Amino acid sequence: MPWSNQSGGGGPWKGGGSGGGPWGSGGNSGGPWGGGPSRGGGGAPPDLEELLKRTQDRMKSILPGGGGNLGFVGVLIVIGIGIITWLMTGFYIVNEGEVGVELVLGEVVDQTPPGFSYNWPYPVGQVYKPRVELQRETTVGVDESVTGSGAVRSRDVPEESLMLTGDENIVDVGFKVLWRIKNTNEGITDYLFNIEEPFVTVKAVAESAMREVVGESRIDSILTESRVTIEKDVLTLMQTTMDTYRAGIEIAEVQMQRVDPPEQVIDAFRDVQAARADQERIRNEAETYANRIVPEARGEAARILEAANGYREQTIAEATGESQRFTKIYDQYKLAPDVTRERIYLETLEKVLGKNNKIIIDSSTSGSGVLPFLPLNELGGRGAAPAARTGGN
Repeated sequence: MPWSNQSGGGGPWKGGGSGGGPWGSGGNSGGPWGGGPSRGGGGAPPDLEELLKRTQDRMKSILPGGGGNLGFVGVLIVIGIGIITWLMTGFYIVNEGEVGVELVLGEVVDQTPPGFSYNWPYPVGQVYKPRVELQRETTVGVDESVTGSGAVRSRDVPEESLMLTGDENIVDVGFKVLWRIKNTNEGITDYLFNIEEPFVTVKAVAESAMREVVGESRIDSILTESRVTIEKDVLTLMQTTMDTYRAGIEIAEVQMQRVDPPEQVIDAFRDVQAARADQERIRNEAETYANRIVPEARGEAARILEAANGYREQTIAEATGESQRFTKIYDQYKLAPDVTRERIYLETLEKVLGKNNKIIIDSSTSGSGVLPFLPLNELGGRGAAPAARTGGN
């Protein structure tokens, strides 16, 4: 039966707090025959015996002769009025964001949307009204309280926040879990009747899941880049556990608020973190330098290689051309040696003398004391300075 798991405030016959079901609005305040559940503003049903007694007294005052014995008809009238009054207490209102869960003789028979509805009155029927759209919040490792000025004050809870990492270090973790009731027929029923204290259950599961995930991680990754990964892993593990419990709870988000080394060694950890930051900075600078130098070196190597290949092709082409030219000249030399020899001589003189400054001296006038000078370089427009005078034929 749906109330079999309740021991003190969660089942259909146990008292509940505000909020819905065993923990919210619509819960009971007594045993199965004590007080009925809240029905959107209605109180506990009137005592039938007291109602019958009052009705009988009124009938006696109305009937002739002071009433006397009402008889069978009067008793029926009193019982009928009592039954109608009792049935009228079955009306209830479901507010926006709530779901009405109707029970008849302890068994769930229907779930009603927001609005005006009816169910059998207590003790035959009961109605729970959990707030399914409300997002609830549970903190682990941190105790938050609101001061008189409205500010939120946080206090560390070491027995919850100190956890052992995978590399045998201790880390101080404070986090928050956001959760809600699963807005399905089965989820709402599970939330009402399968767990007794949802907030305590969520907190215990959250702490256990965080300890398991932290216990498989290294402290340096926990303190730096792995927060998002840890939050996702804890959420997945918590949801799997809640589904195993059939708690009817949906984990919406896990938020890590504080991840620090223990207070006694926090200065040493900060020094280590600063050293690691310097190491990372130097590594990044070295990678930047390498990314700049290596492409430049590769480009220079490619340029030298291309220049060498070009020089090789040029040298081979020139050598090939010279060899072919020599072969052609040799063929001509065999046909006309004297003419070919004279032509080669003149071509060689043209190449040699064409690159040098020249001065012509007429030797026939050397006895007259006059030195004729013909500046061939200047006449040729080369603009070169006159060369030193030399004697010759």
